[in-house]
Amino acid sequence: MTHKLTLESYRLLGRSGLRVSPLSLGSMTFGADWGWGADDAESRRIFDAYVDRGGNFIDTANRYTDGTAERLLGEFARDKRERLVLATKYTLAMRPGDPNSGGNHRKNMVRSVEDSLKRLGTDYIDLLYLHVWDSTTPVEEVLRAMDDLVSQGKVIYLGISDTPAWQVSRMQAIADLRGWSPLIALQIEYSLAQRTVERDLIPMAAEMGLGVLPWSPLASGVLTGKYSRADLTASAASADITGSRRDVAAANGSLTEQSLAIADVVAEVAREAGRTPAQVALAWTLLNPQVVSPILGARTLAQLEDNLGALDVVLTEAQRQRLDAASAVELGFPHDFVLRPSIRQIISGGAEIAPRR
Repeated sequence: MTHKLTLESYRLLGRSGLRVSPLSLGSMTFGADWGWGADDAESRRIFDAYVDRGGNFIDTANRYTDGTAERLLGEFARDKRERLVLATKYTLAMRPGDPNSGGNHRKNMVRSVEDSLKRLGTDYIDLLYLHVWDSTTPVEEVLRAMDDLVSQGKVIYLGISDTPAWQVSRMQAIADLRGWSPLIALQIEYSLAQRTVERDLIPMAAEMGLGVLPWSPLASGVLTGKYSRADLTASAASADITGSRRDVAAANGSLTEQSLAIADVVAEVAREAGRTPAQVALAWTLLNPQVVSPILGARTLAQLEDNLGALDVVLTEAQRQRLDAASAVELGFPHDFVLRPSIRQIISGGAEIAPRR
């Protein structure tokens, strides 16, 4: 970043006119239902601190803390509803054993949206995401059902999360050709510890008009320096979403020897810059021009305040290069192939061609 940001340095979300803050507030930590979240009072303090500083973009999902997150968010947002952009998701099953209470299909979408509206205490959702691709529902069913919700005024904008790039691009093309409401947001895991999305998902988002919203930009806390090699003994196989934070990090694949090595470099840069590792890791994600608003998953007010300090971080080019080198991933075929000098030479015939701006 060449200049400092604030939560009021609003950005446009994808190919839309919607203005959102450069850091969004995640609410998966709202509620203690899963054993490691914030209680109601602390959740309220986190919400108020974010909004009081100008933040307007808040992320939730129907399944977060078994519905408590949406309910608390609805209570907190009640007298500020119009100035906020509330994003929620559907897909995950709310009633185990009921085959239609989960998935991407129309029945689950409509029911989930109605339930989310009740928990949030509002009559419209600003941004609705498909949460995770289920690999069974026809894309036309998803897109048409989403478009119907927009036409009904229950949803304003549409997004998608955790779905293969080829499927998202196909969906966006179909929506464009049929005049259905387009997707404007892509929520994906992205951090110094997870850069494989640079192969296809992020370039696809740039081409198809979707703003990128990284989840877990701190790699489940690994990039903050809170874990050591001793924590690698945590068993990912036995961990679940209601386990300890360390177990969740291990189950997510975030707690690895490689991610700890990356965290060491983050800590070195943070010491040089006089910042915290969390601030440096978050600031790095904001350097990608396709990233609109990384999602903060603070469990305490102190964590939120520390995270918001990322907006003040200005990394030098040398520091950025060190972070990039420590976390680099191979792009793989065909990306590496078409970038070879010999291939560029036979494509252009030796002519110098400026890249598209």
